[in-house]
Amino acid sequence: MEEEVENLENLLKWAADMGITDSTNGNPSASCLGHSLTISNFPEAGGRGLGAVRDLRKGELILKVPKSALFTAECLLQKDQKLSLAINRHHFLSPIQILIVCLLYEVGKGKSSMWYPYLMLLPRSYHILATFGQFQRQALQVDDAIWAAERAVSTSESEWKQANKLMEELKLKPQLVSFKAWLWASATVSSRTMHIAWDKAGCLCPVGDFFNYAAPGEESDGIENVEGRMHASYLPNGGTPDILESEKFNAHLHRLTDGGFEEDVNSYCFYARKNYKKGEQVLLSYGTYTNLELLEHYGFILNENPNDKVFISLESGLYSSSSLPKESQYIEQNGKPSFALLSALRLWMTPANQRRSVGHLAYSGCQLSVDNEISVMIWISNKCHAILKNLPTSIKEDSLLLSAINKIQDYNTPMELKKVMSAFGNEVRAFLETSCLKNGKNGAAAAAAAELSLSGKTKLSIERWKFAVQWRLRYKRTLANCISYCDELGLLPCCQTG
Repeated sequence: MEEEVENLENLLKWAADMGITDSTNGNPSASCLGHSLTISNFPEAGGRGLGAVRDLRKGELILKVPKSALFTAECLLQKDQKLSLAINRHHFLSPIQILIVCLLYEVGKGKSSMWYPYLMLLPRSYHILATFGQFQRQALQVDDAIWAAERAVSTSESEWKQANKLMEELKLKPQLVSFKAWLWASATVSSRTMHIAWDKAGCLCPVGDFFNYAAPGEESDGIENVEGRMHASYLPNGGTPDILESEKFNAHLHRLTDGGFEEDVNSYCFYARKNYKKGEQVLLSYGTYTNLELLEHYGFILNENPNDKVFISLESGLYSSSSLPKESQYIEQNGKPSFALLSALRLWMTPANQRRSVGHLAYSGCQLSVDNEISVMIWISNKCHAILKNLPTSIKEDSLLLSAINKIQDYNTPMELKKVMSAFGNEVRAFLETSCLKNGKNGAAAAAAAELSLSGKTKLSIERWKFAVQWRLRYKRTLANCISYCDELGLLPCCQTG
């Protein structure tokens, strides 16, 4: 703990020397923070983050990071000829891969790196999907989520192998060439980079990356419900779109509620997205993501994510009966079917020879008839019931399992762990057998628990397992909410649902 405090103090002093500041008056200070922001701990809302040291007004400039302080491939290549020459021989690598290699290369310099105070404060581990083991991937239970996790792992392995020759040419230390190191650097880039116009990989922004996430849509005025300015180029919907002249005013409003690189001051600037009271955590929007996307690219999920959604498999004939895109047909977090899903189902429940005449009504969100609406609600409810029934565990079982995982995280002695193991089901025993050392007794759960030591590796496995269970529990609750919504409206067909 003392070492971390010292590292944090070193970072803030280094950042001040680099010109990073939360002050608009330009007065020099030993720390880059203290005028508008401070680093605080928010256990229930993202852990370490930035808090307001005074009341902040929406749209107020609260942090400025000069271009010279941004960690970019361009910056490193300009300063290091050896690195530049080596990378120029590997044109097939993507900007993301190049930035990852640059990060590992700079880590290898140790204290001689100008970025050392910043690198020392980067997290030592992440929980993005690419770090999930086989057990954690299967614990997601839902096919689409398992596939996303397996794709993330295979993509990381492929990109690592492609970059191996470059890392060997740079003579990186063996531990920095390992897949474990690649996963760490890749997760750092995925979860912490911000958009810059001149590099698709984005940049690492010291101090600016302390901001935790606020989901667009949480504010009442709707201005924030836009694509985020923070960006790693391989994230979905990443980056800032080109803006037409007629949209400059709206672009200015969006800038005031987020952050972005501003050419006129040659700095990355962050603005308060709403009014904050002294002591509140100051948040930043990264963009619009579902919980699965947040877990895949950032390594966390939200208890209440207004942008979360559940996609359900639909008959092929349903898609052909509607011109609405598949990605717009989903169930919202609160259980309400999306506008597009309702419209598509209303048309699908209509005889084919009548669809043309009522299409305009369906696409405007109108009910087509009482019987049609009841059929739609029954179909969605039955579909959600079937999905829940086919999943290995129920909502109640997952809730109990989360309680068990929390207890496992709190216990450290073999006897305590054996008690937890005996009180809960097969998944706990399977985890213990998968994650623990076995003394050759071929996997008896009791023997595994007796030998369990909650090492750092085991604790990481538990945390990722917990994320998988939390994700699938929220998925199931969305389906359950949808069943309640549809059943209620099926009994009250006169209600407007469009």
